[in-house]
Amino acid sequence: MTRLALRLLRHRPGSSTATLIALTLGVMILMAMGSLVDAGLRHQPAPQRYAAADIVVARTEMTFTTKQFDETTTTRVRLPDGGTVPAALVNQVRAVPGVTEATTVPATRPGQVQAILIKAGPGVDRAALDRLAASAGAETFAGADRGKAENTADGAAQDLLVQVGGAFGGYVVLLVIFVVAGLVGLSVRHRRRDLALLRAIAATPGQVRRMLVAEAALLTGIATVLGLPAGLLATSWLHGELLDRGFVPAGIPIPPSPLAALAAPVVIALVAMLAAVVAARRATAIRPTEALGEAAVEPERTSPVRAIIGVVLLAGAGSAGGVAAGAGGTTALTSALGMLYLFVTAVALLAPWINRGAARLLTPLLRGVWGTSGYLASANLRANARGMAMVLTALVLSVGFGGSVWFLQDNLQRQTLAQSRDGMLAQQALIAPDGVPAATIAQIRERAGVSGVTGVRDTSVLIKTFDTAEAVPARAIDPSEAGSTMDLGVTQGSLADLGPDSVAVSELQASSHGWEVGDRVEIWLGDGTPVKPRVAAIYTRGLGFGDVVLASAGPYDQVLIRTDGSADLSGLAGVVPTASLTDRLATDLATSAWLNKLLVGVMVGYAALAAANAMVLAALARGRELASLRLAGATRRQIGRMVNAEQAGLLGVAVVIGGVIAAVTLAAVVHALTGALVPYVPPLGAVAILGGATLLAMTTTVLPVRRLLRMRPIEALGARE
Repeated sequence: MTRLALRLLRHRPGSSTATLIALTLGVMILMAMGSLVDAGLRHQPAPQRYAAADIVVARTEMTFTTKQFDETTTTRVRLPDGGTVPAALVNQVRAVPGVTEATTVPATRPGQVQAILIKAGPGVDRAALDRLAASAGAETFAGADRGKAENTADGAAQDLLVQVGGAFGGYVVLLVIFVVAGLVGLSVRHRRRDLALLRAIAATPGQVRRMLVAEAALLTGIATVLGLPAGLLATSWLHGELLDRGFVPAGIPIPPSPLAALAAPVVIALVAMLAAVVAARRATAIRPTEALGEAAVEPERTSPVRAIIGVVLLAGAGSAGGVAAGAGGTTALTSALGMLYLFVTAVALLAPWINRGAARLLTPLLRGVWGTSGYLASANLRANARGMAMVLTALVLSVGFGGSVWFLQDNLQRQTLAQSRDGMLAQQALIAPDGVPAATIAQIRERAGVSGVTGVRDTSVLIKTFDTAEAVPARAIDPSEAGSTMDLGVTQGSLADLGPDSVAVSELQASSHGWEVGDRVEIWLGDGTPVKPRVAAIYTRGLGFGDVVLASAGPYDQVLIRTDGSADLSGLAGVVPTASLTDRLATDLATSAWLNKLLVGVMVGYAALAAANAMVLAALARGRELASLRLAGATRRQIGRMVNAEQAGLLGVAVVIGGVIAAVTLAAVVHALTGALVPYVPPLGAVAILGGATLLAMTTTVLPVRRLLRMRPIEALGARE
């Protein structure tokens, strides 16, 4: 059957090429994403500040343990500001046999140190050191691991590589399943005559299935040969872009991963072969004598199980939408994104029924615009409802993802900049990354014309979410004059009540966790210190000023200065207009959005390519149908109008469904994150998505049909499908 599969692939290049392209791109993308994950997991930061120590005691992560029913879940979260250990621990370390010297690295928090640096002899009791470190929630690092104890950019970059590669790779696997399963299924449907003939000459169902699986395996082998070199190039290009844009430091290499090179083809092969088995199920389920008769027409019956699952998922999407509309914060965000995936999956399953129903509804419109050609188009859409299911799914996926996830980045940038600009009351800012001395702040306050001064330090806090914790942006400020330099949009409580034992939180976090003014909340500072402050205020401008605002006596990395216009600050080094802070923020947001848009763009592009492949494949399989119409008296112009009407109807349905999914999802997410009821849609972006979908649908069908119409009808009737 392998030899027969090879012959069929050679004599049917159209269907095999479409599937091969999808498989090759899948291998390439998974290879690149796997290399990111492998680089993030394998990288060993070289010790720098702690290079002279033999062993380092430090705290870099927090462990969260959650027990639900009889299952215990443990997760580790990196401390964004680097952890601290008790200063008193150094005396116990010095008493451990084999420790010749133990010194500390100072920290700003009283009674705490950043790390304990140990000089050790050959007989040091490492187990005792491990126990002491564990008692303080810390770890010991020796040898090449010492670099992990330093709070450098390497750790954050490693987390980014693992998260981006893992999450995006998972999404791509799901997308590949959709695309490859649809293309393989479409290819098998277009080859029903061949498969029916094999059954009629005594081929068993198992032989036919093995042949189709062999085809999938052969295509995967070719895709591997083409996709792995492309994956190497994609990995190299992506590494360069991540370096240039500051996502990873130069010290983190991202070499091609042998493990990814092995795993990517295996995953793609499993998907392709499973899709072949599923697609062959109906072709091998009927008796040989019925196979040739059924091959002449498109089967009308579609599995009721598929319909039931589709309806259930559609109901689930509606429920998720209700949660997104009624909830807030991260709950609404998670529900909205879940709604997007449920909607798209439901459309994929219900596509045959959607196509039939839409064809009936569009019949008057198509006939009114295109006349008899429009009537034929609606009849074809009804008859080929199953065959065009893949096309509808891919178009809906492209429009739905592009119009929701892509535009989400634009909304976040727009809202963040607006909140930062509208909430900034100070006109000047003193920037000092190494810290602003308290004496300098006091001198600024005494200057004539200065009406408000607020020290600010950007930081992060950890907030528990489900069975783990997430780092959220925060600001530590001097609250004494904060009301005169910044307007956070306080809706409950007051910043005047902010003190050492209290915090202000954004509406997003408050609604996500059910916090109210006066509640005691459990959070962890960026260095892992647990605190239970009281909520003093809830504010709306969390995107522009961080989700949590803490009271702090310093140190600060910037000072906001409000004046009456007469203050002379020319003698202070590092003073800039606060408008420049917004400009820097815009640059940072654009850089961050680039990565998200790149990943989303790859997904949308892959879905669009799948739609193009499916439409070209479906168009080229219509040779006999179009030849029969021409022999019955239809002209080339009438057939061309019929094809145009078909694509207009299919495209209209896809744009409406995808547009509704995108609009509902985008509105829910934007409302959850920003409170805005109406999301922002860039006009050029909307035109690009709609225009791209239109161009894709028309060119990938019209051009192949024109090629078929160049053939004489008699020749087309005798040609292969």
